[in-house]
This record gives sequence, C-alpha cells and structure tokens, in this order.
Amino acid sequence: MMNKLLMLLCFLVLLVVPLSSAGQDLSDTLEVFAKLHGLDVEDDEGEDDPLEALDLPSQRGGHISKVLVNVDAFGAVGDGVADDTQAFTNAWKRVCSTPKSVLLVPEGRRYLVNATRFRGPCVDKIVIQIEGTIVAPDDPKSWDPKNPRTWLVFNNLTKVYFQGNGVIDGSGTKWWAASCKKNKSNPCKSAPTALTIDSSSAVRVKGITVQNGQQMNFVIGRSDSVRVINVKVSAPEDSPNTDGIHITESTNVVLQNCKIGTGDDCISIVNASSNIKIKNIFCGPGHGISIGSLGKDNTTGIVESVVVDKAFLRGTTNGLRIKTWQGGSGYVRAVRYQDVRMENVSNPIIIDQFYCDSPKSCENQTSAVNITQIMYRNITGTSRSQKAMKFSCSDTVPCTHIILNNINLQRSDGTVETYCNSAAGIGYGYINPSAECLSSSDKDAKIVQPTTQHIVHTEL
Repeated sequence: MMNKLLMLLCFLVLLVVPLSSAGQDLSDTLEVFAKLHGLDVEDDEGEDDPLEALDLPSQRGGHISKVLVNVDAFGAVGDGVADDTQAFTNAWKRVCSTPKSVLLVPEGRRYLVNATRFRGPCVDKIVIQIEGTIVAPDDPKSWDPKNPRTWLVFNNLTKVYFQGNGVIDGSGTKWWAASCKKNKSNPCKSAPTALTIDSSSAVRVKGITVQNGQQMNFVIGRSDSVRVINVKVSAPEDSPNTDGIHITESTNVVLQNCKIGTGDDCISIVNASSNIKIKNIFCGPGHGISIGSLGKDNTTGIVESVVVDKAFLRGTTNGLRIKTWQGGSGYVRAVRYQDVRMENVSNPIIIDQFYCDSPKSCENQTSAVNITQIMYRNITGTSRSQKAMKFSCSDTVPCTHIILNNINLQRSDGTVETYCNSAAGIGYGYINPSAECLSSSDKDAKIVQPTTQHIVHTEL
C-alpha cells in the first residue's frame, strides 16, 4: 500500500508547478508526503479505546455489576451554597479503592466544591459519572492559596472513564474582571484551570460540559492515551486566556466531535506533545486551533505528529496557527490539516515564528523553533483579513516542507493574498490565494505589495 502511495505522490509531484527553488530536495518531499498521509484518526469512537463501555448502574433494583458511590450519601447538599468539598473527597476515597465503582454526581443539583486534587493510584476501570453541576467558588479572594493554578485535578489515574450530561462550571467572571488583559491597571496574575487530567493513562472523557474556566478550561498534562469525545467547552468571547482544551507533555490524545467556544485558543498544543489527533471539531468564538506558543524565554519546544481532520471554524481570530517565540529551539514537524472549513476567520492559515505576547517589544534573536513537514489539504472558506495565508518564518531557521493541496480562501469584500518570509514548500491542485512566494531563496517575497517593516506579532 505504501509503495502505491509513493508512486502516486511521485506522479503528483511531477505534475506540480514547483513553488520552491532547486534547493528543495524531491526525495525529502516525497518522504514528507508519505509521512503526513499516514496520520489518521479512527472513525469509530471506541475502536481503539482502552476502556470497556461502562453504563451507569441501575438504582431500581436488579443485578448491579458496579458499585454506586453517590456523593449525596457522603453528606453533599447540592444547593450551590453549602460547601460540598469534604463530601466529594470522602466519596472519592471510597470509589478509588473499590473495584468496578461509579462516582455519581446526581442530576438536577449544583455542588459547590473548592480546589481539590482527586489523587490516584486507584483501582482500574472506575467511572466518574457527572450528571449534575459542579461549581467553583466565584470569589478569587476566597480561593485556597495552596492551589493558585488549579481547581479540579485528577492525578495519577489509569483506566478511568469520565462521562455524563453534567457540567463543570469554573465561575470565572470575577477572575476575568481581575485580569490585566481586561484592565491594564490590574496586576498580571495566573488563575486556576477548571479541569485538569494529570499524569494519567487510558482515560476517556465523554459527553460532559466544561464552562467558564477561571483561566484555562480543560488541561490534559503529562498523560498518555486520552480520548475526549462529544465534550462541550464554553466561555465568553471576551474572557481572557480561557483556552478550551490545552494539551501539554502528552501523547496519543484524540479529541473527537467536540464543540468549543472560548476567549482564547479553542485547542492549544504545547511542548513535549506528540501523536495528537483532532477530528470533527467546531471552534468559535476563540483564537483558533493552535500549536504553541513554543520557545518562550529561550526554551526548547517539541511538538510532532499532529492531525486535524474535519473542522469548522467560525468567527475566530485565527484558523490553523503555529506560533513560536524568537530565541527558542526544538521543532514542530509532521502536522497535517485537512478538510477544514473557515467562516469569517481573520487569519485562516498562519505560521508565526515572531510571536510576542508581551506588553514590551520582544528582542530580535537568531535562534528559533524549527517548523517543517506541514501539510494543508482541502482548506476552504472566508477570511476577514487580506492576508489569508501567512508564513512568517525566521531568516536563520526557515520553515521548510510546507505542502499546500486544494486551498480555496476567499474574502467577501476584496482580494486575498499570501505573505511569505523564509518559507519553502510546494503546492498542487487549486491554490487560492496563490502561494508562489513559497521558496527557499526569496526570503521577503509577497504576492501583492512587498513590505520592509519587521514583523512583530502580538496575541490576537
């Protein structure tokens, strides 16, 4: 099968009008094609999931194969006013040590829970069944100083299943109002993440809603084999730094059939993450689907083997974005975006090696995170800005092996263009706007009018 694919790719490349100079090595390009075509997302939601299908046990009698651990039985009040933290902690201790158990958060109630770490290791195959609403304290002044960056953390777990139709609500309104991004007179402080899955493996999250995160909504960190299905994440468009799903130091993560609308990136993927598969995602409002930022403060950032397959982005400030700071090191490689539809997106396709989310101008530096083997295939829709595609790359560490196939980006009130700086690649099929500026030698080419202004980008 792979030999046939390589033969097909050879044929396609021979038909391509090259967008790169002679320095682009054909054999390298064919190898990149084959690698990127090998990244796929399974259509079957549960085909490669490590957990069995676990149903909520019946409470009406009959045979029960699982042990139900209801937080109400441990003293939870569920009126949204009384502090139910201890009840949740005690219920967790029981479920963590009980084989085939289900932690139940009943529907129709609001449980006020303070910052809590639900620690493992636990017995395998436990279920957290969220049907009601878990709500955070709404006043930052009453927050536990021992947990300044987290609210609900599930740590060191294996084979655990989160499911249900319930809500995790971070009550972030007062946190957002206190942000320096909302009011420059406020001190810049970090705020908690609503839901964190940390140092865990074989995790499945299905059906729940995470909303109004104090800062980030849902973080997957230092974990392996995590599948997130049919999850909704929401926060107001003007809520600062409220990333929807943030992936860091994690491998083998699948996000599928999720709807995300926030005040920051719908999805963000940062350092030490690989084999990330994203399929059937709705994004908007927000800042798009981002890899990065990487390389801040001269650090090393590595992200590889990422596929975004079938996504719809509406009204976002970015579409498909890779963002890195000057002075960093490491690489982003083997990324495939395909079958993505944009509607009224400001920057549909953007690679930015001059990212600078800082109130001060960032220092010009020669080192950079290397960006290579990036494929955009079947990307369509409308752009709010004239520059529908931006490849803004380092002069000393250029972007290489950018592959464009069937791109059709339009603008309702004018023409669109492509900007390139130190970016090399090829294109085949229909490409609009034209990307003839992609080359390995024409470092400051631009489709319409050239510019001599040095690029410094800030967070959008």
